[in-house]
Amino acid sequence: MASNSNTKYNFKAVSGYFEHDSIAPSRASRIATAPGLGLIDQPFDTDGVFDPAKEKTLWERFEYFLTDLNKKEVGRAEYKLFFLTRHGEGYHNVQEAKVGTEAWDSHWSKLEGDGTVSWADADLTPTGQGQARALNAFWRTALVDDKIPAPEKYYVSPHSRTLETCKLSLSGLAVPADRPFKPVVKEMLRERYGEHTCDRRRSRGWIAENYPDFDIEAGLTETDELWTAEAIEAPEHVSGRMTKMLADVFQNDKEKTFVSFTMHSWAIFALHLAVGHDGVWVTPGSMVPLLVRAERVAESDA
Repeated sequence: MASNSNTKYNFKAVSGYFEHDSIAPSRASRIATAPGLGLIDQPFDTDGVFDPAKEKTLWERFEYFLTDLNKKEVGRAEYKLFFLTRHGEGYHNVQEAKVGTEAWDSHWSKLEGDGTVSWADADLTPTGQGQARALNAFWRTALVDDKIPAPEKYYVSPHSRTLETCKLSLSGLAVPADRPFKPVVKEMLRERYGEHTCDRRRSRGWIAENYPDFDIEAGLTETDELWTAEAIEAPEHVSGRMTKMLADVFQNDKEKTFVSFTMHSWAIFALHLAVGHDGVWVTPGSMVPLLVRAERVAESDA
């Protein structure tokens, strides 16, 4: 629950529509982008009105179903479907795989690099760039064949690897004119911060210079004022940050149902927990959908 203006939001994941809703969380079995994003083929109670001849795609029927849900609950609750993309492979991922997680957490993650490769605010590797381009190819097919709706709004974490992933995976798509690719750089989407130099972001000026077509939210400071070498952000704080971020998005994007977040492994895991879903671990350069219901609660009733 998070406060905003004179209301509070109760956030709840709506399960039963996507395959990954029933997958137990495990780092050993991370989720990759599924065909059709894993939308489960099932009847919707709006099919009789929208698709009596059974000619529509599964995603067209689901989009109409969500639109109808929002109409029925207008003024009381709102549904949004979030496309959650994890960045492609970064140089920090390569180093962790090379030395092992224990050595990475205790030593290597606190360094800027190894003298040959830098992983401070880690960039994408060539493999990571390829993963992002593969996701772009997925979108190109999915928009036409499955008719998955294009995002109505794009948000991206301020880290180098997420900014590049967002650009490579989501730009240049054939989307409606009212859904232009104009990402907003959002601080609260960043990875769990502290200790690890890969999670210390670069300056606002650097982002503006290298991604001039992206909008940067007003509150993003010139230098990283959140990261500290002394302590890492607690898991419960990450989930709380995700809750605040959702409140901000629901408050400011009231008419948008389909929203894209390009973010990080820990952040995706924490976002699921924040809405009462089992945590989900995602492979680099992959995308999972998350349906969230936000109920507006008056302050006097909270």
